[in-house]
Amino acid sequence: MQKTVFITGASRGIGKAAALKFAKENYNVVINCIKNTQMLEDVKNEVEAYGASCLALSGNVGDYKQAQEMFREIERIFPGIDILINNAGISHIGLLSDTSITQWNDVIESNLTSVFNCSKLALPYMIQRKKGRIINISSIWGVTGASCEVAYSTSKGGINAFTKALAKELAPSNILVNAIACGVVDTDMNQQLTADERAKLMAEIPAGRFATANETANFIYTLSTGNNYLTGQVIQFDGGWL
Repeated sequence: MQKTVFITGASRGIGKAAALKFAKENYNVVINCIKNTQMLEDVKNEVEAYGASCLALSGNVGDYKQAQEMFREIERIFPGIDILINNAGISHIGLLSDTSITQWNDVIESNLTSVFNCSKLALPYMIQRKKGRIINISSIWGVTGASCEVAYSTSKGGINAFTKALAKELAPSNILVNAIACGVVDTDMNQQLTADERAKLMAEIPAGRFATANETANFIYTLSTGNNYLTGQVIQFDGGWL
């Protein structure tokens, strides 16, 4: 039976690259974003150009009711989700003293609550089949913390703990849960950096460059389909930076 992958935050960047990678590998692909609906439709068209079936869902996976509706739509078309890629997320840069409660809640909901919502809703099908993969896209700032990114670092640190705990819970059901703690990936999220800031940041990374969205997607695919014993890991994908 053809397998189905659900990728949140897939209108651009890592999520888009992952969608195209799974399409090339003949998966049914479900993609989501919260507001870039035309970009999401463009990704859908690219996915279908590879001959893959694609369902594009607009909505906030950080809102449980909206996430429920998305999963009802998924299950109307496909049996369920075999691989879940929790990629949706936003960043916020600023001092904690200047961060509003609304900004804090937005980051936690988008980055962390969405992981809870989608994982919980994907599990019944996986548990029934005694098989499944959940990949959470985290950050090195969830490991070490970043000044002026307290909300973002907290959300990613929560994802790391969530990954380790859920992996233990689901291992008896043969469901693997891992996280990728990304360093700097050359996506739109980092376009606010000036040329000088980019050069200085690259100089700190032993690999001497940022990761590309495509090589990140290739690693997501490898982790989603490879070793059947690897679970509960937060794997740093940072070019040796930390």
